[in-house]
Amino acid sequence: MSKKITIFDSTLRDGAQAEGVSFSVEDKIKIVKALDELGVEYIEAGNPGSNPKDLEFFERMKSVKLKNSKIAAFGSTRRRDILPSEDGNLRALLGAGTEAVAIFGKSWDFHVTDIINATLKENLEMIYDTIAFLKDNGKYVVFDAEHFFDGYKENPEYALKTLDSAYQAGADCLCLCDTNGGTFPQEIYDITKLVKDKFEITVGVHCHNDCGMAVANSVMAVQAGAEHVQGVMTGFGERCGNTNLSTVIPNLQCKLDYVCIPQENISKLTHTARKVSEIANLQLSIREPYVGKCAFAHKGGMHIDGVCKNSRSFEHIDPSVVGNERHFLTSEVAGRTTILSTVQKIIPGVEKNSPETGKVIEKLKELEYEGYQFEGAEGAFELLIRKTLGKYKPFFELENFKIIGEHPPYADGRTASAVIKIKVDGRSEITAAEGDGPVNALDKALRKALEVFYPNLSDVHLVDYKVRVLDGNSATASKVRVLIESSDGTDNWTTVGVSVDIIEASWIALVDSLEYKLIKDIEQKFRTFL
Repeated sequence: MSKKITIFDSTLRDGAQAEGVSFSVEDKIKIVKALDELGVEYIEAGNPGSNPKDLEFFERMKSVKLKNSKIAAFGSTRRRDILPSEDGNLRALLGAGTEAVAIFGKSWDFHVTDIINATLKENLEMIYDTIAFLKDNGKYVVFDAEHFFDGYKENPEYALKTLDSAYQAGADCLCLCDTNGGTFPQEIYDITKLVKDKFEITVGVHCHNDCGMAVANSVMAVQAGAEHVQGVMTGFGERCGNTNLSTVIPNLQCKLDYVCIPQENISKLTHTARKVSEIANLQLSIREPYVGKCAFAHKGGMHIDGVCKNSRSFEHIDPSVVGNERHFLTSEVAGRTTILSTVQKIIPGVEKNSPETGKVIEKLKELEYEGYQFEGAEGAFELLIRKTLGKYKPFFELENFKIIGEHPPYADGRTASAVIKIKVDGRSEITAAEGDGPVNALDKALRKALEVFYPNLSDVHLVDYKVRVLDGNSATASKVRVLIESSDGTDNWTTVGVSVDIIEASWIALVDSLEYKLIKDIEQKFRTFL
């Protein structure tokens, strides 16, 4: 029988400590619901005693019903020379109304004496008193032994005493923290096994990624006997980040036969990871294991041929298991198989040597010679196929646009405005918008005009914008390639434009981005109807 591993997600607490991340209360509730849908057992949601935003969050969560997850509040051991019942942070933890709490306490003697200026005995008493108080109030208590691995390496006797103090007080889980992220996998294994052999209690692990080994360390801890893993859904967090749960969950569940989340939910992993990144306003690395855009992307002709014959030849797992998709990257080295798979999405029945395939290949070569690159622009490539094979009808006609740059900027900092006139089914629409630069202004004006006819475009927003100069020898007259990544909150796609005029190149990519979305929605409605 597969062994159960408790997943303790700290996206809303430790993840929120990442540079550039700031969650609103609404953000936090959205992430809770996404993690609950995935089946994460515990969601550590913040410190109710630290700020008004977390207080509001815990208050609102009292009326939110979850299907799979339990909310945990986070705090520290009581302060020195004060009773737990009189400690404001501990009272706030009780007031949060959560079933579970995570309490961190010092396990490294250096931190006790030099950082919080307590005696070693006082620290043990602080740990014991705090956990006993919370247990008396009916809480499930996780003791986060902060800096445990560093503390154990310098003073193993004292580090173990801190665990024993929590154990004697009734803690439900002893979580060993690699707070500085500097411990190696074999050390994690050996120390975790020693703790597991010593204490008859659930043992957990909390790793940071400062040496790039947080996932490996977490897996080693589990193999040493740990039954509880803490981390952040996509690995962001303090400094270099935390254990990446979107990697460690499938590593444990799909590779090592542990159970981290309900088996029927493992296919939701990619969607959840991308949704959390979107809410956090962080771009998920395209090379993220399991859930990244490139995790199952193949470019070399031999690789593609092998995958088509038997996916095991170049894939360690079926991408559908984790809710991801296989991609064949379109380029001059990919071969006909890559192009054929995309053509067949649009015209089923086309074969490798069909005239349609050859026609697309010739057009692809022609455009790549001009500077286009489609391996990272699947949306643009689909549109290229449609246009080449007569399966494309434009959704609108541009009559004209005008862009005005401003210097000095407007009072609100915007530097450009755009006026655009389009026609849809014989009806004209003219709109204007201001933006941070000419491309942003043009993007806003175009969307504003099109949303009159296509309201679903309001869901689309630009995720990334890249410009590459293709011919530096021509200086400011050089040809440029613009790549635009867009999202509707569910899917991401990339389009490309090439021109000696950066505005025109951006326009080409923008139009393709919006038309790709419109085609995608029409086809989705058609599939639903069928």
